[in-house]
Amino acid sequence: MLSGIQHFAFCRRQWALIHIEQLWKENVLTFGGRQMHRNADDPFFTESRGDLLISRSVPLVSHSLKVYGIADVVEYHRSDTGVAISGREGYWTVVPVEYKAGRKKPDDRDEVQLCAQAICLEEMYRTRIEKGYLYYGKTRRRTEVLFDDEIRRRVAELVAGMYELYDAGITPPALLLPHCKNCSLIDLCMPNVSSRRRSVDRYLADSIRGD
Repeated sequence: MLSGIQHFAFCRRQWALIHIEQLWKENVLTFGGRQMHRNADDPFFTESRGDLLISRSVPLVSHSLKVYGIADVVEYHRSDTGVAISGREGYWTVVPVEYKAGRKKPDDRDEVQLCAQAICLEEMYRTRIEKGYLYYGKTRRRTEVLFDDEIRRRVAELVAGMYELYDAGITPPALLLPHCKNCSLIDLCMPNVSSRRRSVDRYLADSIRGD
C-alpha cells in the first residue's frame, strides 16, 4: 500500500508491525489524522472554482513502483499545457495535496508519501508533476514539495526496501529512539524491553568471549 511508505520512512519496525503482522493501535495523533482525512474522503466530491478543479479521495496506482492507494486531494489547475480531463475543456496541470493533522515533521516521511502519489498520477495521466503540497492542520498552512530527482530516488529505495522485508516476512528488531514516544504502537513494539534485552545479550556474549 502506498500509505505504507510514510510508516517505512518513519520506522521500519512500525511498518512491519502494521503491514506484515497486521497490528494497529490508535493514539491521539493517529485519531486526529483520521478525523482530518475523513473530511477529505469523499470519492464523489468534485469542486470547481473557475480555473481550479478539486477532487477528493482519488484512487492511485503505479505499475513501476508496484504500489496503490488513495490521494486525499488532487487539484487540477487550468493551463496552456497539461492533461485533458474527461468532460472538461482545455488542459490541466495535476497537483496532489496531502492533509496532515499535526505539524511539519523533522524527517521526510510526509514528503516521500506525497512524491509517491505524484509518481502514480504521472503514470495515470502520462504527464510530469513538478510539485505538490502538504497541508498541516496545526498551522493551517500549505508546504510546497518539489519532486526533484533526489526525492524520487528516495521513494524508489523505500519501496524496494518495503518489498524486500515483505517478501522475507521479516519484522526488524526494536530500537529505542526519541521518536518512539509519539508512536501509537509503542506498547505493542515494546522498544524499552527489546533494547534492554539486546544489551543483556551483548553483555553475556562479550563475557563469554572474555571481551
